[in-house]
Amino acid sequence: MMKILAATTAIATLGLMTGCATPAADEPALLTIDGSRLPPANVSMRIPGLSQCTDSGDHTLKLNAQQPVTVLVHGCFSSAGRYRGMAQVLAFHGQQTACFTYNDRDSLRVSAGQLDAALGQLARNMENKQITVLGHSQGALIARNAMSVSKPDAIEGKDLQLRLVTVSGPFGGIAAARHCGSPLWKTLSLGLVGPICQIVTGDKWSEITYTSPFIREPGPLDPRVKDFLKIMTDESGSCRRVSNGTCVESDAIFSLAEQRNPAVDSDPLVSIVEVKAGHVEIVGNNRTGPVKLIAVLQEHGVIKPTQPDRMEKFGQLLTRLFGEAAR
Repeated sequence: MMKILAATTAIATLGLMTGCATPAADEPALLTIDGSRLPPANVSMRIPGLSQCTDSGDHTLKLNAQQPVTVLVHGCFSSAGRYRGMAQVLAFHGQQTACFTYNDRDSLRVSAGQLDAALGQLARNMENKQITVLGHSQGALIARNAMSVSKPDAIEGKDLQLRLVTVSGPFGGIAAARHCGSPLWKTLSLGLVGPICQIVTGDKWSEITYTSPFIREPGPLDPRVKDFLKIMTDESGSCRRVSNGTCVESDAIFSLAEQRNPAVDSDPLVSIVEVKAGHVEIVGNNRTGPVKLIAVLQEHGVIKPTQPDRMEKFGQLLTRLFGEAAR
């Protein structure tokens, strides 16, 4: 009985350690995007899973069919509006976006299949077939799996030109979930580990451990993927929330070891960039702007360069979106 209780207690801690970029409670509703610098929209569509990068509830995409599009994939416990700031940064540079939303408790393979279907439907409505998919945290795992050549529900469209960008993805498996894939813990808990992990994390429980085929056998990328930028974050010592000069919430979610995976990192298409930044800091919140991520994305051509005569206005935008510290 003591062994079962010990196993249960250990697994229950996963509820606090699933590696999710939970937004701060005081973040405002993110409802609008200034599209004044975007090319005029000439197509309108409703695609399951895709929406504007806001929390407005408007799932109608209005895009310019002759221009590329960037699809943002959030991490767990998040939403399309969580990436409104990044979408606004892209819009400032004349680049259009859509956000993919999924059920956080679904299997990651199911979510990846839904992303495949959404991208295929998006491509059918676009004359320009260039699509960049940028996934953060758990969204990085979903994005990478969606672009695996071994997917039975592969993205439709032979003429697609895909680019994959992942940020802070736990490709090596989530350390806090190691008990879920451990034969020893399965024995000690008399088989209760699986059901407990499923209660805590949902149907993805068997996919986020270092022993799972999802992690160990990611599969080669679809040949239509022309480039893969993998951004790893050294999150050690980072802080998500400060009170009275003291860190009260760490922003260290995934170690570099959790983000490494030889089967992913050895891909000939991959470019790996390591950034010293916290897990939420890298994508920004209402206290910290994603300036480090923007710099990397501009260096690698994912975001267009900021013209010198627009730098002041860009700084003002970052301040409005993320606060004074963002500049």
